[in-house]
Amino acid sequence: MKLSIALGAVGSAAILAFAASAAPAQSPSPGGGPGRAGFAERRMQALLKDITLTAAQQAKIDSIRARYSAQLPAFTPGTRPDSATRARMREVFQHQDDEIRGILTADQQKAWDKNLAEMRARRPGGQ
Repeated sequence: MKLSIALGAVGSAAILAFAASAAPAQSPSPGGGPGRAGFAERRMQALLKDITLTAAQQAKIDSIRARYSAQLPAFTPGTRPDSATRARMREVFQHQDDEIRGILTADQQKAWDKNLAEMRARRPGGQ
């Protein structure tokens, strides 16, 4: 009886340890893991560099991003999207950027424009 309880406890512990070690690999890291969500997060962080948002602005940006995120085409992380997918992504991001820029103050828009120009300069083809 004691042996079966001990084996059951060891087996349960092994299963819990395996599940705990596998969990982090299944969830992307906050602030820019792999894939579309990570890319979009890193992109937004770069665009909002040196911009302090009010709580109301942040709420509006979160809403805008959620709406446009649903419109982004799917692609496989780790592989380059084809030209049609990249074109669609640029189109979606352009509309999103225009809406977000519209809720910023004039000073914030200057920083946004500077960040956007820097981002475009780093992109292949400079677009």
